[in-house]
Amino acid sequence: MTIIKAESAAIVAEIRVAPGDEVSAGTVLIVTELMKMCQEIRAAESAVIKAVHVSEGEELRGGEPLLTLQPSDVGAMVSEKVEEPRAEFAEFESRMALLADSARPKAVAKRHAQGGRTARENINDLFDADSFTEYGALAVAAQRARRPLSDLQTRTQGDGIICGIGTVNGQRVAAMAVDYMVLAGTQGFNHHRKMDRLIDVAGRDNLPIVMFAEGGGGRPNDYDVALVMAAWLNVTSFRHFAAHKGPKIGIVSGYCFAGNAALFGVCDVRIATEKSWIGMGGPAMIEGGGLGVVKATDVGPSDVQVRNGVIDLLTTDEAAAVAAAKTLLTLPLPAEASESATDTLRSVVPADRTRAYDMRAAIEALVDCDTFLELRRGFGIGMLVGFARIKGRAVGLLANNPLHLGGAIDAEAADKGARFLQLCDAWGVPVVTLCDTPGFMVGPAIEETGQVAHVSRLFLAGAHFGQPLVTVILRKAYGLGAMAMAGGGFDRPHYCCAWPTGEVGPMGLEGAVKLGQREHLAAIADPVEREAEYQRLVDELFDRGKALNAASLLEFDAVIDPASTRVEIDRALSAAGPGSPGPRYADAW
Repeated sequence: MTIIKAESAAIVAEIRVAPGDEVSAGTVLIVTELMKMCQEIRAAESAVIKAVHVSEGEELRGGEPLLTLQPSDVGAMVSEKVEEPRAEFAEFESRMALLADSARPKAVAKRHAQGGRTARENINDLFDADSFTEYGALAVAAQRARRPLSDLQTRTQGDGIICGIGTVNGQRVAAMAVDYMVLAGTQGFNHHRKMDRLIDVAGRDNLPIVMFAEGGGGRPNDYDVALVMAAWLNVTSFRHFAAHKGPKIGIVSGYCFAGNAALFGVCDVRIATEKSWIGMGGPAMIEGGGLGVVKATDVGPSDVQVRNGVIDLLTTDEAAAVAAAKTLLTLPLPAEASESATDTLRSVVPADRTRAYDMRAAIEALVDCDTFLELRRGFGIGMLVGFARIKGRAVGLLANNPLHLGGAIDAEAADKGARFLQLCDAWGVPVVTLCDTPGFMVGPAIEETGQVAHVSRLFLAGAHFGQPLVTVILRKAYGLGAMAMAGGGFDRPHYCCAWPTGEVGPMGLEGAVKLGQREHLAAIADPVEREAEYQRLVDELFDRGKALNAASLLEFDAVIDPASTRVEIDRALSAAGPGSPGPRYADAW
């Protein structure tokens, strides 16, 4: 015989068997209750119930006999209670089904018909398969006081934003994707709470954040919080996102106004599709301010925002935008080097020193094949900036554009270059500058643009830049503009070198002769003789400032064969070692 005893104090809640019953191993015999929790006492082996020693409702103190069993090899199982389908799991499964795009077929079809993708499709494209962990998926709009919960669950999934963390090419990344299919992408109370949660986690783990920004600003009809908030101007998402020190990459497709535009604006790199409209105020805000009625497509179209520098990178569609974001996110990762057409570098600079050439051709021949990702191409066109790889190493490239103002640096070009140096410093990326400039642009008209302040930003950014820096002088390197291209002076880079086509001077040769030799030339009466003397003096300055002579006077470190530029840069950056921690902050402009 086997006697089963009570292990502790409890109340007998239910007796499932009676004397004479045959039970199999695992059959529930008695259910006891303690502290509102039930415990099932089961048979350890097949047996026959010989006696039941307690009754339902009886209080136990522990140690009392409960049942006496006779072990038996034969016996029919006492029917167990058939488990009904678990209500909580059924509710869970139906609730989770509402989060899928398949729950909103009409809205999804509309997005696709417009050539766009859903927020979840963008998230799935960004992250490695099965790596995304979502935060706050079950949130709904804070409107329970006015709308049925079932309606909110069906129509305000996630309160209009998908937040989570996953991996991109194995690197951990945080992402937020505004769901335009929920209340036109407006920002609600729980929407911001989800953002703050993700920004906090990303900050603690030092993760990059990718934000898909689309839709309007704050939502005025979140009734659940209307009684405890007046203007909701203490929302923390904007400040926390701006303060985040990891890389921030923004992507916009479609309409992006007000709050979403503000978040997009503080991103380190701003990517947008051709079908995008971005503005600090949308049509409703414009009309509410008494500024007239406008169409959404009249506010900040992509061509305007490319020209004025708001958009760093314009893509054809969201797939291309996500691909570009992945390229930026993988800059810290090592990559296999690919060769480029270095033999063409010798012919990039024309033999005629007065003839312009395409700096992009030099860049494409210098960097690993198809790795140059140019930023702000439509803005500040006198300066070229972007990321690339040289022998597998990620670098930032800053280059003059001889096809615009002969390579002279105007206000927009200086802003563009300074901001890019800040970006590379914040991201810990070394920079290679390609110098071919006659200096800063001058003249009464250019000073009306605030040239003095704008070009000074290039000196400030260079002075505070903490990453390895290499400068290559391709041709002209004159005056303060050339110094700014080298981070503040030819002694500033870890390595400053020139091609044999390089030429340096305190200002343009022709101008230096005209100013410095004005009286001498004016004294020559014969115009032909005067022109000949002028040319002789220019040639004399050129011989003094050409690369081979300047290097012999230690103006910079070396003269190199253009075909070996990749090797020289790689060697210099390897010797430079890691940079110092940057400010982790880049100006929005």
